[in-house]
Amino acid sequence: MTGTAAGRASGPLVVLDADSTLIREEAIELLADAAGSLDLVTEVTERAMRGELDFAASLRERVATLVGLDVAVFEQARARMTPTAGVHELIEGVHAAGGRMGVVSGGFHELLDPLATRLGLDFCRANRLEVVGGRLTGRVEGAIIDAHAKATALDEWAEASGIRLDCTVAVGDGANDLEMLGRATLGVAFCAKPVVRERADVAIDRPDLSQVLALLGLRG
Repeated sequence: MTGTAAGRASGPLVVLDADSTLIREEAIELLADAAGSLDLVTEVTERAMRGELDFAASLRERVATLVGLDVAVFEQARARMTPTAGVHELIEGVHAAGGRMGVVSGGFHELLDPLATRLGLDFCRANRLEVVGGRLTGRVEGAIIDAHAKATALDEWAEASGIRLDCTVAVGDGANDLEMLGRATLGVAFCAKPVVRERADVAIDRPDLSQVLALLGLRG
């Protein structure tokens, strides 16, 4: 699933971050747990989300610890992923209003695609892990989805849907979401790191994505 929803939409575009937003976990930590590198990866992830590290460099460092994992780890990690409360209501509400929903992630298509399809999201974009002979090489395949790539995804999906930027909302929790939040007309810090709360238009502190509907005027 790469995000190819066609035709013009009559409602808003809402773009979600994945880790700690669409899902409650940090997906790379689920993989790192299997690789025995959880403590290191958790520390690096936390620093990257606070904006203390370059995201692309930090992602490469974390992915390098996954070298040698069998691809069966993807199914195991997907089974541990927990959709955030209220996400079904948010997607249904946006679709009922004629809008579109997308997820853009610094995580991985291998984990995210089945969930995005199951939830009925219109767009999905994430990184891909290089696999050779059924095992992870410890490298990312292709361009990394960083802060700029997230903002670009919002632009492209809005254009593809015929939705003006003043009808876009972005929701995220980490420093790599800031450019996307700034690009959208409404940037929502969701149970976010301090740097994101300070710069977002509005903050939601309870892990319930249905609260975004009220910000859209779709629920009282």
